[in-house]
Amino acid sequence: MSLPPRRTLTRPLADRIDRYFDIEVRSRFFKRLEFAGPAGDPGWFGPDSAVWYVHSHLPTLSFGLACAAYLEGLDPSIHWMAADHSRLTARDSAGRPTGELDMEGAAVRFGHSLSFFIGTAYGSTETAERLARTVRAMHHTVKGTRPDGLAYDADDPGWLRWNYATVVWGLATAHERYHPRPLRGAALDGYYREFVRVGHALGGTDLPTTKAETLDCLRAYLPRLAVTPGKADRTGPNLRGTPTTLLTGRSMDWAIRDTLPEWAARMVMYRPPGPVRRRARRAALRLALSTPHAITGPIEEFRQAQARVAAGTTTAPVTPAYRPGSDPVRTRAEVEATT
Repeated sequence: MSLPPRRTLTRPLADRIDRYFDIEVRSRFFKRLEFAGPAGDPGWFGPDSAVWYVHSHLPTLSFGLACAAYLEGLDPSIHWMAADHSRLTARDSAGRPTGELDMEGAAVRFGHSLSFFIGTAYGSTETAERLARTVRAMHHTVKGTRPDGLAYDADDPGWLRWNYATVVWGLATAHERYHPRPLRGAALDGYYREFVRVGHALGGTDLPTTKAETLDCLRAYLPRLAVTPGKADRTGPNLRGTPTTLLTGRSMDWAIRDTLPEWAARMVMYRPPGPVRRRARRAALRLALSTPHAITGPIEEFRQAQARVAAGTTTAPVTPAYRPGSDPVRTRAEVEATT
């Protein structure tokens, strides 16, 4: 089935945006992800789901991931997991983490996150299952000890619950605030209930299933949280003079901190401007996030998924099943070789 044409007046700009996405994201992070087939496969959620609707708006999805990563980083263990096991932290000539952000590493992390949350949302069932296996395998290798002597383990149920809550909060909050036609109330809670499948597929248990439960879950972790030196260096007044990009900069930092629950905003000393200025800044960001989607429409992968089920679905969406401890043991090198 052919995809619907774009409006003629905006096609040149839409094509430029598509080419950028194809070069910087799709060609690097969407390899082996299937959206066009098999015909009738609903994936994990199906075309009538809140998840398909929320994740089809790429700009707010991307902003939501940035919000989630910021809140997640208030857990000091996250800081040391990143320093010890990822490219997010720059390293000196001896390979020691410097505490500075590695911009290329951050871009790679963002690209993998984007492909995961798009692929599990409306990719084929096999694509969603394979992505979950890959992320679980990576988590299984993230274990170590912080400089203060506390151990961390990415398979720890408590950490998984915190991590899950930050992600679903970030995605749902960005959608509710900045999507041009957001889900609200019971409809938004439907998204929270559906998305819990992703958390279970990664090994999470006892996960929140509504907006209120998620906010309660996040606040319950407050005694464990702190602002690490790395977080302090990359937020608030310390960003003066930093150019704004998708991942950094004063404007983006303000927008993210403006979404935080009140207790988290106090942790990072966020002081909102007056109501008129705040509304104006939010309106500007809403326009910035809405314009690319208005020009291009949903990305090609979503349109492929729509075509995949246009004649109906052949089965009900498959609920992912994973029993913690049942994955094969793989080294980090083995995992990275398959990504």
